[in-house]
Amino acid sequence: MSAKATLPLPVLDALPLGARRLVALTDKALFANTGVRIAFTGRDGGVSTGQYSSLNCASHVGDDIGAVTRNRRIVCEAAGVPDAQLVAPSQVHGTELIWATEEGNPEADGVLVGVSGVAALLNSADCLLFVIVSPTGKFAVVHAGWRGAIAHIALKAARELVRGDDALPPECNAYIGPHIRSECFEVGPDVESRFKDEFGDVAVSAPRHVSLAAAVSADLVTAGLLPERIADAHICTKCNPDRYFSYRATSGNCGRHSAFAVAF
Repeated sequence: MSAKATLPLPVLDALPLGARRLVALTDKALFANTGVRIAFTGRDGGVSTGQYSSLNCASHVGDDIGAVTRNRRIVCEAAGVPDAQLVAPSQVHGTELIWATEEGNPEADGVLVGVSGVAALLNSADCLLFVIVSPTGKFAVVHAGWRGAIAHIALKAARELVRGDDALPPECNAYIGPHIRSECFEVGPDVESRFKDEFGDVAVSAPRHVSLAAAVSADLVTAGLLPERIADAHICTKCNPDRYFSYRATSGNCGRHSAFAVAF
């Protein structure tokens, strides 16, 4: 990994990556300062067809596995690491985190990486994906559905990332990708109550509408990150099913976009 750097304040801009010109949300200054490239992909740029069109990166939704493999390689190629070891665990809506050095393809909802040349990729179609980057170049790519958010996967990931690291939480950046926003995320009264119990009123924007972003951000701040070092894409997947996969907008008949990160 690179020497400890001072991270620029985080931003998420839609930019073309690599020779493929794959458009993704990324932080160009972060890459320049640390060698860590992050990307939140959309639907476009892949080879899948039909309801999975076109950059579906999930292998569990019924898409052709060859197409999924090619789509994941397209993301790696666009990021400039065509031959990177790619860690893409089976997600189970829990709080399990793995370090990329672990063997196999375990069930987990977060990948932490502390070595160069290893990429992490997680998928979603409404759930919140986020990335945390340490100034030492270590990073975490995490999936937070409502179950994971309530169980404080963001707090767990932030603390694990800096454990034994030569960095403190206030020096880290976090990036929240496109997901179903509170205005579209209607839940039952039991789920609303659980969000309120864990995070207070900040996570409940209206009766039976909860905010995954507010919950995750609250956990990151509790872990020690500064609010100004949490960048939010502010994009609702359900409102933009032409740009991002949305489980609720399609009654579950869709692919998955991804959050990706790698350190050079």
